[in-house]
Amino acid sequence: MTVIVRDVRPRNAEDAEGFARVRRAALPFMLASAESVVFDAAHAHPDARYRQLIALEDDEIIGTAQVGIVYDSPEPGVGYANVYVHPDRRRRGAGALILRAAEEHLAVAGADTVYSWVLDKPANRAFAERHGYRSSRSAHFLRLDLAGGTLPPLSAPPAGVRIVSGDQFADDPRPLFELDAETTADEPSDVDTEFTDYEHWLAETWNHPLFSRELTSVALADGRPAAFSAARTDGSTRYGTVMTGTARAFRGRGLAKLAKNDSLHRARAAGYTEAVTGNDTGNGPMLAINKWFGYEICATEVRHVRTLG
Repeated sequence: MTVIVRDVRPRNAEDAEGFARVRRAALPFMLASAESVVFDAAHAHPDARYRQLIALEDDEIIGTAQVGIVYDSPEPGVGYANVYVHPDRRRRGAGALILRAAEEHLAVAGADTVYSWVLDKPANRAFAERHGYRSSRSAHFLRLDLAGGTLPPLSAPPAGVRIVSGDQFADDPRPLFELDAETTADEPSDVDTEFTDYEHWLAETWNHPLFSRELTSVALADGRPAAFSAARTDGSTRYGTVMTGTARAFRGRGLAKLAKNDSLHRARAAGYTEAVTGNDTGNGPMLAINKWFGYEICATEVRHVRTLG
C-alpha cells in the first residue's frame, strides 16, 4: 500500500469531509465539520501561511495536519504542525510523511521552531520523540453529559450585572473582540499571542460556522462586557466551550462561572446532549470551575516542540 501526502483541494467536498472525519476519529473531544475545514482554509490570515495536509492510502484519507506560522506572536519564527492519523490506519507511515511535509513547508516559510500537540499515549509520545520533539506543557480535554447530568442551578447575578447572549452584539462585536483579546493574552501558553486585527477576528472567529452567538454568554457589569463564555456547536448534539474568561478589572467576582452556567443551561435547553472543553493542566482555577459543573477529564494532550535546522 502506498501513502501519499498532498494539500486539501479547495472547495472539494470529499477532501473536506475526509479531513473532518479523521479529526473526529483521532480527536473526538474537538468539534470538526467539512464546512469548518473549508472555512478555516478560506479565512486563514495570509501571514499564517496556513496549509491543510492530508495523507492518503489508496485514495482514502487516513491522516491530516494543520500547519502554519503563529503570525500574531511577538516572537518571530514560530510555527505549528498538528498531525493526526485515523486510529484504525496507524503504522502505515502516514504520520512520518505528513510531518516531514509540514516541517518542510514551515522551514520555507521562515519558522525555526515548531510546536505540536500530541495525545498523551505511549505510542504518540514515542513518535514525537523519534522525530526530535521534546515535551513542553500539557492540556486536558473534558466532557460533560448534558442530557443525563445535573447542572448547578442558575443563580441571580449580583447588583449591576446581567447576563446576555452573544447575539446581542451582532451590530457591534468589537467589545467582545477586546474582551477576547485581553483574556487570551493571559491564557497559559508557551507562545505569546496578541490579538490586534479586529477585521480578521471578525472573519475567523465571529463568523466561523461552528461559533454559536446564541449560546455564547456575556456578563455585563454596569453595561460593560466583563466576562464571557464562548460556544461552538456541531449543529447536531455536541456543544463546546472554546474560551471562558474575565477582564482583569472584574476578576474574583465569579462572573465567568455565571456566564458559563448560563451558556450550559441554554445549550441543554436547545437540545445539545454533550459538552466538551479543554484546559491547560496548570490552570487550576478553570479546572476547579469545570469540576464544579460536572466535567470529567477524558484525555490529555502534551505540547511538544522542536527546533528546525
